[in-house]
Amino acid sequence: MGQSGTKKSFGEWIKSRKGQQMLVILAFTIIPLILLLVFTYLPFAEMVKFSFYKMKYVGARKFVGLDNYRAIFKRDDIIGALKLCLYYMAGALIQLAIALYLATILSMKVKCSNLFKGFMFFPYLINGIAIGFIFKFFYTRGFVFDTVLQWCGFQLDNLPYWLKDQSVNNWSLVGSSVWRYFGQNMVLFIGAIMSVDDSLYEAADLDGANKFQQFIYIILPSIKTIVTLNIILSITGSLSAFEAPFVITTGANGTGTFFVVMNTIAHTNQKVGLASAMAVFLLVIIIIAKFLQDAFFKFVFRNATTDDESYDAKKKKKKAAKLAKAAQKGGR
Repeated sequence: MGQSGTKKSFGEWIKSRKGQQMLVILAFTIIPLILLLVFTYLPFAEMVKFSFYKMKYVGARKFVGLDNYRAIFKRDDIIGALKLCLYYMAGALIQLAIALYLATILSMKVKCSNLFKGFMFFPYLINGIAIGFIFKFFYTRGFVFDTVLQWCGFQLDNLPYWLKDQSVNNWSLVGSSVWRYFGQNMVLFIGAIMSVDDSLYEAADLDGANKFQQFIYIILPSIKTIVTLNIILSITGSLSAFEAPFVITTGANGTGTFFVVMNTIAHTNQKVGLASAMAVFLLVIIIIAKFLQDAFFKFVFRNATTDDESYDAKKKKKKAAKLAKAAQKGGR
């Protein structure tokens, strides 16, 4: 009898084509999981553990239970930092509105549209620290922004100190974030708009829909996934704003966001346990915000599929009517 049914040894199987394929699959699966575990999940677990201790980076630790979490709601600097997130959330919504408006225009036939896209996307490619220094110079008293406003007829003495006056300094920082990130959102919106089926626009034209109606009933429902994603990323990003307030003002004059205050508590005051509790608390807020936004957009876009289907049905109906008229003319 032949030996064709003899089982291969492990060494022979490893050297075979099938064995080599399996090794590659395991390597590309296991190695990323190990890296994710070592550099993400284990440090996060340690941070959660630290949040239950009163500790510094070096020295003895004292277990305090939930005291660090209670302290979050008792410290005015932390509560004030949480309130500042509202500025960045408002800025995120303004940024998305600008990005969606420009994306809608540039997705149509506009001269030099690629040049405009490049100019608007460029700020996103600049390092956040560099942008901080740019806007620190931009807002400095008597420099770029004040000079431009004086050209427009404003008097320097009547202008506020953009980074010191607490009535405007947070809006100034939000403006730098809007300038940096709206180009990224615009490019994502353009990609989504360009993927919309042209037949829907044809059906809308046959119905006599204007550009605004096409935006409301075709573009917006068709790109709802990207709209939802951009809003979720922008809102959660506004909760963790750090670079602009840290570089431009170092958190002075009431501009310290949650991350800036957490950085001070952790690295300046050496209250590692409290800073860890703040990080965990922020993660919980972001998760809650994410689920609330999902629920909100499910409600807002609940009729999106119906709208798309109605336009598709109208398109077929109009085409059928055209074919019928053509057949009637041919019969004559």
